Amino acid sequence: MAELVAAELRRQIIRGELPEGEALSSETELMSRFGVSRPTLREAYRVLESERLIVIRRGANGGARVQPPRREVAARYAGFILEYQGASVKDVYEARAALEVPSVGRLALRRSAADLAALTEALDRYDSEDDPLGSIRLHGEFHQLVVRLAGNETLTLLSEMVHHIIETANVTLQPNSGPSAERARRNTGRTHRKLVELVRERDARAAEELWRRHLGEAEGYVLGDDAGASVLDLLD
Repeated sequence: MAELVAAELRRQIIRGELPEGEALSSETELMSRFGVSRPTLREAYRVLESERLIVIRRGANGGARVQPPRREVAARYAGFILEYQGASVKDVYEARAALEVPSVGRLALRRSAADLAALTEALDRYDSEDDPLGSIRLHGEFHQLVVRLAGNETLTLLSEMVHHIIETANVTLQPNSGPSAERARRNTGRTHRKLVELVRERDARAAEELWRRHLGEAEGYVLGDDAGASVLDLLD
């Protein structure tokens, strides 16, 4: 019965019938509505809380409040699975290429003036960033932006699920300062600008080829002698 109650409340949350931050009805009302006991209702609450769909607050203004599904929760759990399965970081980089390369082609064919403005703004932020770690973060955000602007929600979610691992590898495995890091930063900036030019020209084939080469070079630069590193080694 607890699973049935949780399933009905979950359906309402996902469909937006229960908006973010709204308090669920009182326990007494829900017990009457579903015909269940208090322990059964609280077990349903525990199920939803474990799924991060509600948050339980204590005190006078407490109770169960709605928390909509969040992408970062899915990404974190995906990381757990990859760790458990012993996936390599190289495997994650290959998955990123499989997601991002078709996305840049799709974006080049579908791009709007607003898309170009967003990409240009992201380029300018990257060029003006002096902090090495900040540059790595903005680099990752540009990759995420390209996938998001391509307009496929499923690919966007899958990309975000590997983004945390990629970003951790970029920070952990590559040098953050020195001549090689500065050279890589300049090359990255030039490649990103070239991509935006190709997207502006709607040259999908050239955009995909550029991005495939860029991702391959980035993988080699970051992993180097650590090509066999596992996700567990990286995130442990």
